[in-house]
Amino acid sequence: MTSKVVRSAAEAVADIADGATIAVGGFGLCGIPDALIGALADTGVGNLEVYSNNCGVDGHGLGILLGLGRIRRVTASYVGENKEFARQYLAGELEVELTPQGTLAERLRAGGAGIAAFFTPAGVGSPVADGGLPWRYRPDGSVAIVSPPKETRVFGDKRYVLEEGITADVALVHAEIGDEFGNLVFDKAAMNFNPLAAMAGRVTIAQVERLVEPGQIDPASVHLPGVFVQRIVETGPQTKQIEKRTTRETAGVQA
Repeated sequence: MTSKVVRSAAEAVADIADGATIAVGGFGLCGIPDALIGALADTGVGNLEVYSNNCGVDGHGLGILLGLGRIRRVTASYVGENKEFARQYLAGELEVELTPQGTLAERLRAGGAGIAAFFTPAGVGSPVADGGLPWRYRPDGSVAIVSPPKETRVFGDKRYVLEEGITADVALVHAEIGDEFGNLVFDKAAMNFNPLAAMAGRVTIAQVERLVEPGQIDPASVHLPGVFVQRIVETGPQTKQIEKRTTRETAGVQA
């Protein structure tokens, strides 16, 4: 079996082209492929279409690419703490498809499993199914593009909406441990959207904190098998960022 290890994050993302579709793992700032995103920002590519639970925060994660104006369209579950994300969307600079979180997860998994579409009850009776959600605004605040209505069907006595699977040109993910064949182990909650994004990518690039020799990962402990990973790069321990810090004054201690 051929090793999938590349020498640097820069080498790993060097052939990503303008206009690429990219699935990105992580949730907020937990388990994001920060080194790969930074390396991608350094390449100067733009007009990107991103599938991710959210778009990072200002100055971190996908927020870096967003701040540089490199992202054309985002399919996500929520805006989060990213003020620039909200500003670009409302100013008509960014197209945004907001979708229920579980639906987004299943769309990524379905795409990776070769499932073209599936029915789900999530969103039935709302603009998610009926259409009319604003995907892009005009600079004057009017709506330029709205979501189309989706097919619905009744199974048993319940109505479901048809959602399409997602595949992307490239997937960028973060894992705690990996081996040279691309088998990955994620750390606790950092597992989040990473396995799903990895499945959806035609070319999946994984940054890992620690690269180990083949056989050092117990097969029963593998969270994502190497068949889904085409490139792997060791980036070392990840610097932990806090998405939203909330503090209060400590009450005085009475004698």
